[in-house]
Amino acid sequence: MTTKPPSQPFEKWTEKDVHLWLMTEVKVHETCADTFCEEEVSGESLVDFKKTDILDMGIKHGPAVKITSYLESLKKGSQHESQFPAYVENWTKEQVKQWLLQHVKVYSKYAERLEEEDVSGDCLVCFKKQDFLDLKVRNGPAVRILAELSHLNKKPEPTLQPIVYTSTDQTEAPKPTQPVLSLAQAIETKQPESKTDKMVEKEFEKSQLPFKEASEKKETQQQKPKDLRARRKETVVTTVPAAKYNITVEIKETLDNLLKEDVNNFHFYLKEYTKSNHKPISLSRLEGKDTKDTAKLIIDHYGEKEALRVTKDILKDINQRELACQLDNKMGQLEQQCLSEDVLKKEANQGDKLKNLLTCGGNSLDNYSRFVVVVNKSSPEQVQYLQFLNKLKLFCVLDFDPSSIAPGGLCHSYRESRLANLHTPSQYQGQTDSVIKNLNLYKQTSWVFCNGRNDLDSDSDKELDYKNWLKKSCKGVENLVSLICNPEVLPTGRCLILFLLLSPVDTEKDPIFEIYKAFIKHTEEECIITICGPQSKYEKWREMIQEMSGSDIDPRSIYELTLSEVNGTVMALGPFNQSSGRLLPSSDSSFVVLKQKDEDLLTALDILCLNQCENIYEENSPEFHDFRIKVEEEFYRGGKVKWWNFYFCDKDKDKPFVKRDKYENVKKLIRSQLRASKDMCVLFNLFHHPGCGGSTLAMHLMWDLRQESRCAVLKDNTHPKADVAMQVVKLMNLESERLSPVLLLVDDSKETENHYELVSHIRQAVEDYCNINVDDEKNCKVIILNCVRSNSPKEQYKRHNPSQFITASLTKEEQNNFEKKLKELKETHEKPENFYSFMIMKSNFDKKYIDDLARNTLENFDFSSKEAQLFAFLALLNTYVAESEISLSLAEDFLGMKVIHWKEDSVMDRMKRYSNVLIVDKVEEWGGYKGIRILHHSIASACLEELERSCFVKVSDITMAILHCDLFFNVGVAKHRDSIQQMLIERQQKDGVGRELFSSLIDKIHNQEGRQTVQQIFVKASSRFLTSASIPQALARYLYIKESDFQEAGKWAENAKNIKENPFTLDTIGQIHKSNLISNNNREKQETSRNPEDLNTNIKTANNAIRAFKRAQELANTEDEPEEEVADDASDDYQRKSYNVYGYVGVLEIAFLVFEILSRLPFFEGNDPMRKKYFQSFLEKKIPITSVHKEENEINNKYVEIIKEHEPFLLSLKTEVKETFDLVNRYFTYTKVNNSEFDSKNHRTVCGLVKKYVALFCTAPDEMKKERQKNPNLILEIDIEDRRLFLEEKQADTFAGILQHLDKPAEEIERITECYAFLQKFNKKQKTKETINYILSNIVLYLLKPKSKHVKSYSQLSDLLLKTLQDVGLGYPFPDPYYLALLLFWPGPTEKNTDIGTYVTAIRNSSRKHLSFIFRKRSTIAHFYLGKGEGLDRFLSKRKLDGTFKIPRDVLAQLWWNGDIFKEQKITSRLHRVSGITEEGQVFANYGTLKIPVRPALIGGIRHGFSREKVSFYLGFAINGLLAYDIQYEN
Repeated sequence: MTTKPPSQPFEKWTEKDVHLWLMTEVKVHETCADTFCEEEVSGESLVDFKKTDILDMGIKHGPAVKITSYLESLKKGSQHESQFPAYVENWTKEQVKQWLLQHVKVYSKYAERLEEEDVSGDCLVCFKKQDFLDLKVRNGPAVRILAELSHLNKKPEPTLQPIVYTSTDQTEAPKPTQPVLSLAQAIETKQPESKTDKMVEKEFEKSQLPFKEASEKKETQQQKPKDLRARRKETVVTTVPAAKYNITVEIKETLDNLLKEDVNNFHFYLKEYTKSNHKPISLSRLEGKDTKDTAKLIIDHYGEKEALRVTKDILKDINQRELACQLDNKMGQLEQQCLSEDVLKKEANQGDKLKNLLTCGGNSLDNYSRFVVVVNKSSPEQVQYLQFLNKLKLFCVLDFDPSSIAPGGLCHSYRESRLANLHTPSQYQGQTDSVIKNLNLYKQTSWVFCNGRNDLDSDSDKELDYKNWLKKSCKGVENLVSLICNPEVLPTGRCLILFLLLSPVDTEKDPIFEIYKAFIKHTEEECIITICGPQSKYEKWREMIQEMSGSDIDPRSIYELTLSEVNGTVMALGPFNQSSGRLLPSSDSSFVVLKQKDEDLLTALDILCLNQCENIYEENSPEFHDFRIKVEEEFYRGGKVKWWNFYFCDKDKDKPFVKRDKYENVKKLIRSQLRASKDMCVLFNLFHHPGCGGSTLAMHLMWDLRQESRCAVLKDNTHPKADVAMQVVKLMNLESERLSPVLLLVDDSKETENHYELVSHIRQAVEDYCNINVDDEKNCKVIILNCVRSNSPKEQYKRHNPSQFITASLTKEEQNNFEKKLKELKETHEKPENFYSFMIMKSNFDKKYIDDLARNTLENFDFSSKEAQLFAFLALLNTYVAESEISLSLAEDFLGMKVIHWKEDSVMDRMKRYSNVLIVDKVEEWGGYKGIRILHHSIASACLEELERSCFVKVSDITMAILHCDLFFNVGVAKHRDSIQQMLIERQQKDGVGRELFSSLIDKIHNQEGRQTVQQIFVKASSRFLTSASIPQALARYLYIKESDFQEAGKWAENAKNIKENPFTLDTIGQIHKSNLISNNNREKQETSRNPEDLNTNIKTANNAIRAFKRAQELANTEDEPEEEVADDASDDYQRKSYNVYGYVGVLEIAFLVFEILSRLPFFEGNDPMRKKYFQSFLEKKIPITSVHKEENEINNKYVEIIKEHEPFLLSLKTEVKETFDLVNRYFTYTKVNNSEFDSKNHRTVCGLVKKYVALFCTAPDEMKKERQKNPNLILEIDIEDRRLFLEEKQADTFAGILQHLDKPAEEIERITECYAFLQKFNKKQKTKETINYILSNIVLYLLKPKSKHVKSYSQLSDLLLKTLQDVGLGYPFPDPYYLALLLFWPGPTEKNTDIGTYVTAIRNSSRKHLSFIFRKRSTIAHFYLGKGEGLDRFLSKRKLDGTFKIPRDVLAQLWWNGDIFKEQKITSRLHRVSGITEEGQVFANYGTLKIPVRPALIGGIRHGFSREKVSFYLGFAINGLLAYDIQYEN
């Protein structure tokens, strides 16, 4: 067999010859040689090969350089010879890296780059300078490496030390020729002198030997697995401790890399260094010192142990992070990961090691936001020692024990004291957001059965053997693992995965081993730890993983502790629970214990207990003192207030908490509501400027009222309202048969209307789930304290009752209190003057103070640096979006930092220049995470202004920079994306009523830079928010409102509609066409010449607008549930869930614009009555356009052609307008309309258009009067038409229109009744509708003017109605006749009417069929109430009842809204109380044996439980049936 390539010229080599040359001469790895074969490289091809051609084949740089070097020798016909010692060619790539770091001392990234490119010793000796440059190694290091290589010929072989890899390194540790050292092995421990110590000394001596010699003895060092435990204990130290190096030399050589100005900078920071217990080195001692003297001075001053940390800290401060990392690598230390030497020393002890792994070197389990546990089969004996799982913040448990749910199983044990939802891996399929929402992840533990459940009988729940599990279940569990490891679900580095091996894993063919492999595919192995029972179980597990991944899991494994010891160790860690149990107030001044399991159920609520904060710490301990100082400092700097802050002040009565002046007033009002209000749920609004202490005041109120009611904070304002209501009711009922009042804080909400929905849900939940007796009624109260951030709190306060407001302005007394508090803080805290949020309030929000702070913070600001960009992003977001922050994980990624599990403040270290105004907060949303933000809204705002003023960084620049940053949009916390979108589209409340047209940010950019920049921002944003209709919709609104660019606006509106067709996107299209039409109309009014083509364009535009508005209204009428899309409500002209009748109003506005445009045509315009008559007649389809009198000319003929082309559309307008008016009229008449700006605006618009309609269509021209005189035969016909026009003019031609006259002067309804009487008498074509309206007008007239001669008697009206009912039957298209039947035929005390039940059914069916879209999510109102009289005297109108009060309208409205009006004697004395019964959850009125169905007028009117009870109530008549008010139970 040939072992060398043939001697013939290499140009003639075959592919096999080339392969043989590569294997025998060049000696590259076989895979490289195989690649040449696969790519069909023969000698003929090889002659033309260059290094780039080899790299193009996927071969790494090291082998490529070596092959190129050998190829050059081959071309020259010479033998390749190395210029360097032979031992260099024997170095592995790991040894090359060690030599580069320890002897050449290059930056670690260069050494790592060469290692990645497989540069072993035999490759390194072939490198030229250009080869290093191609690997992005700079000129200086490249020259140094080549020089050091050449010096090896003159020096002894260098000693190479193995590199210690820690659990926080991101790259996988290489496999050196010596064993990889565990965390425990890397640190010297102080133990008593023993045999072990002698072994340690021998190991230490071995570590001094040249690396080559050590590698030769590798076989003797590696022991068999059975001796593994002994080996670990013997080799606790196998590296040279840091102290053995000459630290002075290392620091000096590191400082030698600095430029002279950097050394001066280093001296400056050294004299300011305050992170040590030692005082800083004075400047006088540093003057004139070179790097050697500086290094010696640092060691003499701080000692060897601390000198390294000091040096590295300062190198980071002066932005020399590479040198800091290099110093770490040289010394083999682990300080970069923030583990002190003392902590690391403990790791030889497994108990301390477990503690360090779970707490990142601390004492508390809250360093990780979530834990994921993977567990296999357990025994009941083991389960008793697994109580520590109750203490962990479990995200999910992946359980491979199908019996775990049975008694004695782990899941069963956990669920005895904590809540866990039972899931299967398949339930984790689908959209991430949906999975999180459906499985209630973050809020409750998910217990996932990964291999069957023995308590269920279906085939899919059977336990499978490995082979079948791999086929049927493995994929599902792998998908589950993928979702768990998604950074959007659990941010990288904030979650710890714990493999809990309770039974042996003897083979790789085990499902739990497959899942370990799945986890290491999706996350860093450093995030996974193993806890194992007996060591024998562990050894096989460790071997399998080492064979599979090549990594040693020892540093992350616990295997020497019993489960009892594991349990005890974890339970001893913080945070600690209250030893006495958490208490809630209950009835009769008693208390109940809040169980952990109950608290787990109340996922939406953060419950404040009576004994909150008590019995958690030993309060005389130094730890408690330090904790108090830290908590107070965080709050006064600008952190969110914690219950602890109030607890500390309660403990120290001499130093009370600073209160705003309104505090006592708000407390009094809430107490009043708790004690006196008859409403079971009250919404109390507290409006406040951002950052003026509103949330703190609300929290303080909760703290002080926690003994009087059960208090809770709503964690997430987006939580489904119905679910919140259920949890509030559960809190009322918890652990007691008697109800307790609840005080619920909804903090920093933006809207008040949205929370009326919560009020309704709570009322409904109380009605459905609480059995309320008379004694309980006073305690069945929920007060929602709605804390609303507002730019105009005082104006908001005026419009809501009950409410209060606080502003960013202190009274003199408040300022004195803050001054006093500052003196107190000086006694306990260093530099309280730096507690900027506190100082801003103390200065009474002084603008100059805040501006000076911003100016000092931003001195020498450089927007090109990552730190500066991150700060600018925060300034922008914190200014324009409430509750916005950037998660630490995103900040770390943005700053290009390694994820360091051990140190949350690493971001703050990088942001040191700005850290005085930054704070890290815990955020509850999205499963909880830590985020960084600016301390106070006013500081963020001032910094943004300063950036523009002094740093020339515009707001638009920062906005575009965020939109260009992929990190915000790739993965991670979705709230960041929401905040950015909110910033672009959310519109603020105006000081008066309504909202601004655009977001504050867009307004600012528009005013500063105009359209081009705004459009660029929106276009970029639309590419980021591809599934959101809000961005293109907002751009469309901007273009038509600000720029009148209707064509471009239309394109973006269509884009929005294509993303999501809903009432709002379609309405925007309609609004664009409407604005275009208005613009055209205004322009044409100014022009003197006429262009018929303008008419054509306008009619087309109007047609498009009406189509859009009608489609919008159609969608609004048929939508089951309003859309739930973040911030969409902020991008259009109405609140979410309140489109109501906007589409109808839009249709009306367009129609009247068309009427106006037509009225200006030459043959319709002017004051000539005949022209007006022609115009009316054409629109009413009485004459065609060709019959209209006009001058014959080209322009008029062209107009006629255009009108004929659009005739169907134009002739439909009058009918469309009339029908739409009737629909809108019913909406405003029959339903309880919100007193919102939107309904008010709609109502005003419609009223204005009604007047135009009346002027256009309801006035009889003079010709009609003349015709009446000329032709007596037409008098009757003209009189009938005249009266109908009058009824239409007064909107009395509809049933709803007549009801509106209950609130108008009696004279109008008298004339209306007279008109209907005339029509009844003389009109032979009498319509049923007119008869119905005639009866109603009589009833209304009687109530307003009972002695009018036009009023018919009760019996006459009854007879007329009976005849009408005979004619229409029970299928009339509107509920009007049945409404009259209920009024007139309602049985008196001595009467009977067996048909009344039929009419109730008929009115319900008719209203449901024909008016249901009007009643969607709105309550109907009663226009009449049953009084105590007889005949027509027994009806009372709301206007009549209101007239008995002399109180403000808003107070009166509140009494009606909550039902308290029926507690007033002035009302009850005039109303008749009807007897009835409740059955099957419904209310019936009783008359003899007759049961008439009625509906409760207010939610919560009847009890849950389908109890048959005697009741009584007041009766109201609504268009869709009878309403029962003030339902009282007789017993």
